[in-house]
Amino acid sequence: MTVTIDDIRAAAQRIGGQVVKTPMLLSRTLSDIVGAEIWLKFENLQFTAAYKERGALNKLSQLTDEEKKRGVIAASAGNHAQAVAYHGARLGIPVTIVMPEPTPTIKVVQTEQHGATVVLHGRVYDDAYAHARALEEERGLVFVHPFDEPDVIAGQGTIGIEMLEAAPDLDTIVVPIGGGGLMSGIATAAKALKPDIEMVGVEARMFPAMKNVLEGEAQAIGGATLAEGIAVKDPGYLTRKIIGELVDRIDLVGESAIEHAVALLVGIEKTVVEGAGAAGLAAILEEPDKYKGKKVGTVLCGGNIDSHLLANVLVRELVRCGRIARLRIAAEDRPGALAAITRIFHECQVNIIETNHHRVFSALPAKDSLVEVECEARDADAIDGLIERLREHGFGVERTTIVRE
Repeated sequence: MTVTIDDIRAAAQRIGGQVVKTPMLLSRTLSDIVGAEIWLKFENLQFTAAYKERGALNKLSQLTDEEKKRGVIAASAGNHAQAVAYHGARLGIPVTIVMPEPTPTIKVVQTEQHGATVVLHGRVYDDAYAHARALEEERGLVFVHPFDEPDVIAGQGTIGIEMLEAAPDLDTIVVPIGGGGLMSGIATAAKALKPDIEMVGVEARMFPAMKNVLEGEAQAIGGATLAEGIAVKDPGYLTRKIIGELVDRIDLVGESAIEHAVALLVGIEKTVVEGAGAAGLAAILEEPDKYKGKKVGTVLCGGNIDSHLLANVLVRELVRCGRIARLRIAAEDRPGALAAITRIFHECQVNIIETNHHRVFSALPAKDSLVEVECEARDADAIDGLIERLREHGFGVERTTIVRE
């Protein structure tokens, strides 16, 4: 089995008007930061907030009437589930989705709202996948693979055609890799249309599965990555063949860089992107020298991120850039000491968010106390100035930091 540019063009005709032809825009600010032209493909603006709709719809649209009547089944706890459920409902196809039991309730509810029957089984995706394949045989359903399927790959490849239509002078396209379906489709399209274009894949450093397979490495796989959408332990067999032939290199990106990219996209582009969706931009920002002077496109492939998690990412970014700090201030336990500390905060125009005053649970002498202060300022220099002023007034100050890996 293989996928060709003709397959992708046929998919584009098939799904045209049924998915969003998402914007492909030049980011002036990100271009200035990197020193390259940075073009963003906003696949997070699909109805289900992810590119997965393209491949799922291309597959579903080609089923026979008899297969549509029998129904389809898929295994997913994320964007693939939403895509199959949504377009299955649109086309009148019964859809069953098998999800691992720990899947967040909101994802189960969203999938059911699209009309799908959700079956919870197993602790991890592999358990859900095995059960879905068993139900496929038992009930005579059609299995819709999330990435290792030619029709799905062809659907995802329509993104590559749209990217080069919008920015035909691109030198490089950077694409996140999980199972490999997105990269396989885009690389097939891009290399057919522009053979000398550079294709760069990006995996989370915790999940270098495709890199291990293609480069014969044995890096450890696993961990709680923000980019759970590309946290795949076993990439596809068709996709590894295509990627091995068409992709120039695969880079790994760390968690801090992914968090930074998610936060920058909110702040600069005013758009919400999940960790996996921001991985391509994260790799560009982490190693800008690889892209200096080039015209670079990347795909913001999904926007489904938990709101509480997004809030944490944004606050952590403020900590990393020095606008929010947590200070441990040692002071004499006497009347007026706390007032003296808060006066210095006022003079430095630094806002106190939260305080904790410790007299007992402290290693300081009995006549001293420890004041923990979480504070916010206009910039990092203001916090640095505050710390200097506190020390000038005789207070011992320690600062809690978030360490980049």
